[in-house]
Amino acid sequence: MQYTTLGKTGLVVSRFALGTGNFGQGVQRGGPGHMVDQQQANAIVAASIEAGINFFDTSNVYGGGLSEEILGRALGVRRKEVVLATKIGRRTSNALIDAGLSFRNVIASVEVSLKRLGTDYIDLLYLHIPDPLTPYEETARGLDYVVQRGLVRYIGFSNFTVWQAASFLAIQQQERYASFVAGQMQYSLLERGIEYEVAPFLQHVGLGLLTYSPLASGFLSGKYTQENPTGTIAGREGRLSFSTFSSDRETANVVVEKLREIATRRGATTAQVALAWILAKPYVTSVILGAGTLEQLSDNVQAADVSLAQEEIELLDSLTLLKAVYPYPLPGGGRDRIVEQALGRQGV
Repeated sequence: MQYTTLGKTGLVVSRFALGTGNFGQGVQRGGPGHMVDQQQANAIVAASIEAGINFFDTSNVYGGGLSEEILGRALGVRRKEVVLATKIGRRTSNALIDAGLSFRNVIASVEVSLKRLGTDYIDLLYLHIPDPLTPYEETARGLDYVVQRGLVRYIGFSNFTVWQAASFLAIQQQERYASFVAGQMQYSLLERGIEYEVAPFLQHVGLGLLTYSPLASGFLSGKYTQENPTGTIAGREGRLSFSTFSSDRETANVVVEKLREIATRRGATTAQVALAWILAKPYVTSVILGAGTLEQLSDNVQAADVSLAQEEIELLDSLTLLKAVYPYPLPGGGRDRIVEQALGRQGV
């Protein structure tokens, strides 16, 4: 397993984190895939720790709240050996006030999550989604409050735009509140939108980047093919959920074919190559893996041992290049050729 520090903190985390969005009962939200029960979760969590993973990710809405309970029980006495992250902000009941990021809801949500997780502190607390109704100052005050009380160690955001994250961070710094240390965003070969602004912003201000859905809802595992476009993975219908390429199946198929070619040459799996591509990005801290079986977990974790050549990375990059939209394609990023040469750097 590879390790790194989380943003500018001294917190050491594994490059792979275990996501527990599928821990619960019944079926997965938005699809027919079966949820992972307590017995299965115990085995997956134990295997994750054995593989070197020390980073676990959940939310107060995953599995209707059961994900936190199941993860807490699965960790048991080993809870203090790991970095435990959860999220707040989405609706948790039909009560009018049980949603959003008000001062009241930040505190109430943290207190409930602590009970579910069976712990007295949360290592990393994310704002799951932006709240358009609550002033950022109010939410920032709530986050600082739970940090000062020792209920939360670090805080981050998820699914924010750059202007939202930057505005929030500015308020935290101005008021000397506890500040964001990381952002969690969707990222894969089929969803690269964060490369426009989010990834450069996080690098610039020194925040960590945790990425989810690295295999595009399982599509990049290679189990969907042109011959079997509606094949199933763990019971899920073949679809590109949330992906920019959800309507461009032809491009997505080409990506999978290239991943398969590289995997064959390297004696790896298609999923491992897709994950290795993300790990190779200098702005990515950790990649969140979702595993429904021990076999899935074992296969994915081995991607840490796959080191892609630069030409392989560039080939995969070229398949899903982002559209050049203003002002992002500014030649050289605004650097001056004469100054670059004077500094001994390559000109633009």
